[in-house]
Amino acid sequence: MKSALITLVAAIAALGAPGQQQPTAQHGFFYVGGHYAGTNASEVMTGQMYVEFLRPARVTQKYPLVLLHGAAQTATNWMGTPDGRAGWADYFLSQGYVVYMVDQPARGRSAWHSSTNAALSGFSPAIIAQRFTAPEVNGNWPQAKKHTQWPGSGPGKGQKGDPIFDAFYATQVEYIAGAIETQTLMQAAGTALLDKIGPSIVLTHSQAGPFGWLLADARPKLVRGIIAAEPQGPPFENTVNAEGKARPWGITDIPLVYDPPAKAAGDIKYVRDAAPDGPDLATCWKQTDPPRQLSNLKGIPVVIVTAEASYHAVYDHCTAKYLTQAGVKNTLLRLEDAGIRGNGHMMMLEKNSVDIAAALHKWMAANVK
Repeated sequence: MKSALITLVAAIAALGAPGQQQPTAQHGFFYVGGHYAGTNASEVMTGQMYVEFLRPARVTQKYPLVLLHGAAQTATNWMGTPDGRAGWADYFLSQGYVVYMVDQPARGRSAWHSSTNAALSGFSPAIIAQRFTAPEVNGNWPQAKKHTQWPGSGPGKGQKGDPIFDAFYATQVEYIAGAIETQTLMQAAGTALLDKIGPSIVLTHSQAGPFGWLLADARPKLVRGIIAAEPQGPPFENTVNAEGKARPWGITDIPLVYDPPAKAAGDIKYVRDAAPDGPDLATCWKQTDPPRQLSNLKGIPVVIVTAEASYHAVYDHCTAKYLTQAGVKNTLLRLEDAGIRGNGHMMMLEKNSVDIAAALHKWMAANVK
């Protein structure tokens, strides 16, 4: 489908100034993927994905950046913060990246249809506050009390009724809760996007974490780097916010290419570590020896980014260990180790969001060639 381009006339600020927008040459959107389903009056297009892009007047980065949001979110995660500051999209634009932002298939501006898609789910204000915006109040994981970076002030900060919380909650949308359908739709639409735009760096957040692995698996030559900001995990079994088996392919719910091949998820045998790696950490699951290798992901630079106060601080190391065991070199970047303290899961919206974006830009400059 032909893209709709909007040429912006005004130039705003200088290239490379942190927190300022670079002159924008193009701002537009297009759709990728999708197919027709149904007959006659009930026929619809389904599975298509909305993509918005920003192109700086002077592109200085070799690869574009594809930003993939998590559960109940849309591309607005990257456009601005609920207290009115510039978002990560503006920051990366200022560093010379072409930026692509999507609404996942069957979400937001990517149409959901009752005739083709599963039922929708969503997050209540109480869940949003407990997990994302005010975990220091009633978070049920050890690191929650370290949370300090959600914007706002006063006793109601990060909770329903606070104007900044309400501005964030207004952006929440319902989403398909089923991981298999979600990942299948996103792998199809995401590969269509990569086929259209070429080699790119993929930045995922939360529920989108499996998308990075799946897109790299399907298009290893087109994914030049993966930034997994608190990716959905840990391998094989939920913890903290849920219990029970999950991600039977280790880090995804749908098939990945392993060597030796795994014809079914049950071919991947796994065992739990004898003990956690340290205080306040989950005990990880890993493959039994000899482990199958994720051959298509080898050689792609990977960083897993974990915030100090998030529930992911409990278990993101398990995802990093799983990738290492499967032959995928990766870096686990705990933000506190980089001097970035007090963040929760929605790091791209918090008070020090530009500091985190700068750390990601630094990693890309050093590792993606």
